[in-house]
Amino acid sequence: MSPGRLAAGLAAWVVAQWPGPQITWGARLLQPLSWLYGALAALDRSLYTLGLRPVQRAPVPLLVVGNLVAGGAGKTPTVMALVGLLRAQGWTPGVVSRGHGRQGSGVVAVAANSPATEVGDEPLLIHLRTGAPVVVGADRAAAARALCAAHPTVNLLIADDGLQHHRLHHDLAVWVFDERGAGNGLLLPAGPLRQRLPARLPRHSLVLYNATRPSTPLPGLTGTRRLAGVLPLAEWWRGAACPASGGWPALRGRRLLAAAGLARPEAFFSMLEAQGLQIDRLPLADHQAFDPLPWPVGTAEVIVTEKDAVKLPPGSHAGNTPGGDTGTQVWVATLDFQPEPAFAEALRALLTPFAAAAHLAPSARPPPPEPPQPPRLPPPRPHHEPGP
Repeated sequence: MSPGRLAAGLAAWVVAQWPGPQITWGARLLQPLSWLYGALAALDRSLYTLGLRPVQRAPVPLLVVGNLVAGGAGKTPTVMALVGLLRAQGWTPGVVSRGHGRQGSGVVAVAANSPATEVGDEPLLIHLRTGAPVVVGADRAAAARALCAAHPTVNLLIADDGLQHHRLHHDLAVWVFDERGAGNGLLLPAGPLRQRLPARLPRHSLVLYNATRPSTPLPGLTGTRRLAGVLPLAEWWRGAACPASGGWPALRGRRLLAAAGLARPEAFFSMLEAQGLQIDRLPLADHQAFDPLPWPVGTAEVIVTEKDAVKLPPGSHAGNTPGGDTGTQVWVATLDFQPEPAFAEALRALLTPFAAAAHLAPSARPPPPEPPQPPRLPPPRPHHEPGP
């Protein structure tokens, strides 16, 4: 067995120990490593709480969207939903992110024609879907300063991920869970937790469950996650609306290859099958590059997530037509995430103290008009070949 397959098999075995509430013998075997992980995390946190490392503040209030569990829990859809809710309440939000999976670590402003390899697939998707200014950087404090300097009207920042990032002060937080909850309740690697589940939620925090009902003892609100529809790749880049039917009837009865570079691709596959599609599953690594394309040459039809679609821009090897140079018809399944209505009011209450400091009274202001969205189709630019 190759080292890569061995590592993948070991990782799959570790993840299989995480679902709760029962703690497996394998999780018990890994628990000493969890104690070490917890001790190192506590040491890192104490360096900031004791003032041994400086904590920096963003120029405007910062709301971090994060999760306690490893793997995707729905942070990126939550960030995009928050942008819309905040605008409706009178705020002008911007987004800062580490930009996981990208090449380099410097501070970079995301543009509509930015290569995903340079800014990260999730930050690029957030910018394309919302039109909000997005800046990425390993130094998130520097990214926050750069964004506010370039966009002085921004009066609230959303940090995409970073709940365990202590260098940048968090004024507010939205904790995101999915149906897995806290799993078996153990820290990594014996369980899925990056930090222990607290008995009470910290001040200035909300819990949003990306699930039909709460999955931990923490009080919170829920959201509805669904696939809104499907579009050919080129139409998705042009910002076309999905058909009233969602476009699903045209794909039913045809065999498609479903590719997903997500932390939990099985959830995407299940949603496709719930639409009546017949798919062959191609799970990929989270943030996997699409050069070379991950499906075999000559594949007739492929359906991908929006997070992966940003890695197939017009003019690249995917081409400006749905199939591009490969003869493959590429479809993009669009995701819609809507928090329950009570979440908007909870968010408004959470922001009230900061609204006064920002000379803003969201509860008394009518929603501002939506800013014009940039064209989804990037202008021609020199082709950047992604690295290995």
